[in-house]
Order: sequence, then C-alpha cells, then structure tokens
Amino acid sequence: MTEMRLTPLQYMERVAAHFGTAPHAVFVSTFGCQQNEADSERLCGMAHAMGYADAATEEEADLILINTCAIREHAELKVLSYLGTLKALKEKKPALLVGVCGCMPAQGHRVEQLKKSYPYVSFTLDPASLDKLPEVICTLLEGGRRRFVTGEENPPIAEGLPCARRVRHKAWVSIMYGCNNFCSYCIVPYVRGRERSRASGDILREVETLVADGCHDITLLGQNVNSYRGDCDFAALMEKIACLPGDFRLRFMTSHPKDVSDRLISVMAEHGDKIAPHFHLPLQSGSNDILARMNRRYTRERYLTTVGKLRAAMPHIALSTDIIVGFPGETEEDFNATLQVIEHVEFDMIYSFLYSPRKGTPAATMEAQVDAAARAARMERLLAVQNDIALRLATPYVDRTVRVLADARGKQEGILAGRTDTNRLVYFAAPEEMIGQFAYVKITRAEPFALRGELINPK
Repeated sequence: MTEMRLTPLQYMERVAAHFGTAPHAVFVSTFGCQQNEADSERLCGMAHAMGYADAATEEEADLILINTCAIREHAELKVLSYLGTLKALKEKKPALLVGVCGCMPAQGHRVEQLKKSYPYVSFTLDPASLDKLPEVICTLLEGGRRRFVTGEENPPIAEGLPCARRVRHKAWVSIMYGCNNFCSYCIVPYVRGRERSRASGDILREVETLVADGCHDITLLGQNVNSYRGDCDFAALMEKIACLPGDFRLRFMTSHPKDVSDRLISVMAEHGDKIAPHFHLPLQSGSNDILARMNRRYTRERYLTTVGKLRAAMPHIALSTDIIVGFPGETEEDFNATLQVIEHVEFDMIYSFLYSPRKGTPAATMEAQVDAAARAARMERLLAVQNDIALRLATPYVDRTVRVLADARGKQEGILAGRTDTNRLVYFAAPEEMIGQFAYVKITRAEPFALRGELINPK
C-alpha cells in the first residue's frame, strides 16, 4: 500500500526527527528578482523548521538551495557556472544535498541538462512546487533517489509555510503568482504558470503579523499586481491593508499599464499616510508599433493618460519605469518616440535593458533583430537623457528635510542607506543601531540617483 502523503509541516517534523540533535546547516543562494527573494525566504523558513541552521558558506552546509532566474539566458548560465563550482564540494561531502529551485527547472531542456551533466544535483523544484521541499528532503534522507519535481498546472497556493525574513524592518509579501500576459519577449508565463491569487484574508493576516513584529516597509509582489483577483480586486486589497493600524508604508510591484484602475489611483491618494507615493509603471517602449510587437496591449496615448491621472491625484508622486532598448524591429523613429515619452513624463528612475533574445519567446524568432552596436548607442543616448532628468528632479530636495527608513549600511564606514516614501535613495551618517528605524535627514547634496544628507534628530 502506498504511504499517504503528509502535509509540508508534517514532513518538516519528520526531517527534524531524523536529524535529532545532530547539527546540520543550509546555504541559500538566490538569483533574480524580488519574487525570487521572497521565495527564498520561504525555502529558508522551511529549512529552519526542519532543523537546519544557516551556513555562512557552502563549505559549511549540508543542504545547498539555489533559487534560480530564467528571465534571460545569461541568468541561467550564471547558475550553471555556480553549479560547476559545487562539484568538488559534493565529492568531498557525499551526503551534501544540492537543490536547484525556481524558474530555471521549470524548463524541460534545463531539467534534462541537470540530470545528465550535473549528477551531483540532488533535486529540482519549479516555482509551483516549492512547498514540496520538506517532502523531497525527507525522501532523500530516507534513501530515495534524485527527484525532479514539476508542479501542477494550476496548483493551490500553500498557506502557512514558515518564512525566514532576512531583515525585520522590511518585507516582501507575495499576493499572487504567475502571469497571463504573454508579452512577446518574456519567459515568465511559461515558467511561473497562470495567475493565481491569494485570499485577501491570508494576506491581511501576514501583513498584520509583520507590522506587529516591527516591520515598517511592506512591498506587495506579483508579476502584475493590478490583475490580482482573490476575493476582491487589487484596489480593495490595498485599501484593506492601508486601514490596518501601525507605522508602516505600503508599496507594490509590478504594475501593468493596461490594468491600472481609477479606483486604485483614488485609493492611493486617499491613503497617502500609508501607501507610498511611488508608482512603478513599466513603459518598455514609447512606440505604438513596438508596443504592439511586444504584445503589451496598451498604446503610448493610453499610458500617458494614466500618468496624467496619477499626477492629477498625487502631484508629488514619483514615477519609475522599465525600458527595453533595441527590441526587434525598433527603428530610429521608434526609439526617438521612447525618448519623447521619457522627456515628457520625467521619470524619477528608469530601469533600462538592452534587448537580448530569450529562447522560448516569440520575440526571439522575430525578424529585424537590432544589431548590438545600434542597441548600445541607443542605450547611451537614453542614459544621457535620463541622467539629466534625474538630476533636475533631485536638485529641489537640497535643504529639505525628508523622512527616511534606515535600511542598510552604505559602502562607506559610518554611512547608512535608506529610502524616502518616494523611493529615493538617501545616504547619511548615522550609527548602525538606527537600521530599521525612521529618521529625519536634511538633504545637503543631490545626485542623479541618490541624495546625501545629515541626520537631524538622532535618537
């Protein structure tokens, strides 16, 4: 008779019992986006519940978890290179378990590659299967063979899994998984599956717990948060969270321009005491022809209308965006259209990327691929325009006092880094004990991508 499958929590208890008091440790290496960071915190939380302590290095670990990204082939090659460095360690420590998790093993050809060329990989888990980590570990410890797990097409969302937050003062909260948009350049729908939304009650309970534990900065995550469809829509979810008591600011990413509702804009304006006045709204291109080739399903005009509504409701809102330079078929005219939008909107920050073909996406086989030299030249022009805009927007901050959440140590001794409500990076001298606390900083110098200032109310 086949043994009945246990719950993840029951498998965690079983693994912990297997080890008893024997010391064992886990090392987690994360590649990719904020969603991967959030997933790694869940993986690490489950490992802790199984009795694993944190290892400072791979050499100290009994379990190595590699959480991977597949957004670009270069990201996968970095993972494969990293895996290559573990071969000698596995030979030295035969009992070492090595797991490859996340987006990369959601692709069949990569799984086959891992099976054949990396025999020291003990298991893989795609994004829909991460909750099976305790089951897989338990099976391997009890003598099972290598496992290559692929989740169901639309699996239920596993709630109640432990989470090991990297820091106490800020947190990622996933509200949904997957994507239905199928932008022609993007692999995400193929590796993370269709959209699945968490129930608002589960999200609210998680946020309440975070705030009670001293968290001051909470970012809601989803491939397209605007299409959240739990038991309410995204605007209603934001309003519910904003009404919770506590001193915290609420952020979200990423938004799709086609799904920004008037109600969401209204909620942000009404709850400015909690919702940060910052909106990341990926443009990708200012050309309608290129937007159509990208399958973005909005036009330049519609995008600018949304920007106008945001600024009308919140005049001081900060806007950031994503731009892809050199998408297949992009002409000088198309690129100039992008520059025109950038100059018109005046984004506080732009995350710009040179287009690179991604195997498995429609854009990879499109005609009229733009050559590398043209892409590089256009990127240089874009950065020059944006640097001027960023400095122009930053300069008025000089001599102003801003409220900053001290986030981490800066690169220089005695300098902390933090962010304003509008997501501007601020460097200031302060003791490390202030990390995780709000501070008031008087800005003394403006740079295109950072502000520098002095603490005026040390506590």
